Amino acid sequence: MKVGTAIARILKIEGVDVLFGYPRNAVLEAAAKEDIRTVIVRQERTGLHMADAYSRMTRGAKMGVFAMQHGPGTENAYGGVAQAFSESVPVLVLPQGYARALAHVPDNYNACRSMRDITKTAEPILRAQDTPAILRRAFTALRNGRRRPALVEMPWDVLVEDVGEPLDYAPVVSTRYGPDPAQVAAVAQRLVAAPRLVIHAGQGVHWANAYKELRELAELLAAPVSTSLEGKSAFDETHPLALGSGGAAIPGQLRHFLDHADLIFGIGCSFAQTAFGVAMPGHVPIIHATLDPADINKGVPCEAALIGDAQLTLAMLVEAVRALLPAPRDMAPVAEEIAKVEQAWMAQWLPLLESDDAPISPYRVLWELQRTVDVAGTIITHDAGSPRDQLTPFWKSITPLSYIGWGKSTQLGYGLGLAMGAKLACPDRLCINVWGDAAIGFTGMDFETAVRERLPILSILLNNSAMAIELDQMPVATQRYHATAISGHYADFARALGGYGERITDPAQIGDAIRRGIAATQAGQPALLEFMTAKETRASRL
Repeated sequence: MKVGTAIARILKIEGVDVLFGYPRNAVLEAAAKEDIRTVIVRQERTGLHMADAYSRMTRGAKMGVFAMQHGPGTENAYGGVAQAFSESVPVLVLPQGYARALAHVPDNYNACRSMRDITKTAEPILRAQDTPAILRRAFTALRNGRRRPALVEMPWDVLVEDVGEPLDYAPVVSTRYGPDPAQVAAVAQRLVAAPRLVIHAGQGVHWANAYKELRELAELLAAPVSTSLEGKSAFDETHPLALGSGGAAIPGQLRHFLDHADLIFGIGCSFAQTAFGVAMPGHVPIIHATLDPADINKGVPCEAALIGDAQLTLAMLVEAVRALLPAPRDMAPVAEEIAKVEQAWMAQWLPLLESDDAPISPYRVLWELQRTVDVAGTIITHDAGSPRDQLTPFWKSITPLSYIGWGKSTQLGYGLGLAMGAKLACPDRLCINVWGDAAIGFTGMDFETAVRERLPILSILLNNSAMAIELDQMPVATQRYHATAISGHYADFARALGGYGERITDPAQIGDAIRRGIAATQAGQPALLEFMTAKETRASRL
């Protein structure tokens, strides 16, 4: 058995059923022989984005895996690995490497050396017989502790060498750990004693499948719940206690409750300091519950900490809080305050959300999108820049994992691969990516991948023919050299690649166009709806 075949069989044993990649890499052919579907992309970064979404949507049960050629293919993949690392998503990265004798020649790209800062583990296979042990270590890193990419570099001359048979490999164990019970009891007392507690939930709630426990704790304490961008959809945003999700743009009710809190309890979040995450008020004490001890005091100081799996932590807290409260608290006063503040904030934005102007307001497009689709049956993601700011504060997610939020690295074009990976993992759901005319320039050719791989996603393109958020940053360059002007007829582009494409200029046609796009996806055809929008740069930055 060759090393390439051994790796493919190990992937099968670990439950991997899709391998994303770009040739040449011997594992791609070996995986196909093992009945693992190979999905070939137009550029490496998009393939990693697809693997990223596949891991998220399956909570790592099937694991996203990406394989690419040595040299330029691995170099091109760097951004996708870095994005998964920044968003704490487990992806197995399988770069083919230069032959062992050339692996450390200065001019040759060594993935283990170059990617060790954006992976949880990075290890080369230097001897064929070590293949099972190295893959075992990689999958153990992927399935335990903080979720992040693991890399196994495969020198091309090793891939054709023989591994001893039978293959000595079994699925790796997956473990969870919980916090100190004494610390849980102390935190429970703090939560019960806080009159204006806010619970802030992150992506760890998704990975731990802790939705039920989060809701139980919130309802016991009548505490409002906010989420990070990555945690969005961890809590039903139509629930009376929901504050929504905060990033660079933030709902008014969320900002109000954070600023008027007397205690913030973060669960499953890192509290990382980023321009694209919600800013915590400096005067409010924080209790931090996270899986990774390295998060503690990294971005914000905390007064107490609980280390462990979000579901185990929340379950222990629910039990401890129930022992302190005779009955669940009345949530009506908090719910009324949330509704009142939200109504006042929404009154400022409804003119844009319901605007009849042409060029079309991007807010009007996204507002009608939310009112046209079955939100509970939809998975949606944004792209970097304006689409993220225009979508996140107003879109109310209902079901878990129905919104793929992100924002730490903010690579343009990320959303397309996420939507395709989500569609592959959840074929019965409507999967949407919202992007702008800048983002499509980075990964747009992979719309052809959606066509070829029969992944009928719905792409909502907001085309304002400009890098609008850069206009005030580059006024002279724009005036003299048209530096922020970009253009294209992207509906024609989508049709040329075999998808459904439609350009919309009349705001009265938004809803009907969305319905036609959905119908195309239901017929098995990826659809791109190109809305000609205003150069809107306003966002809810409070």
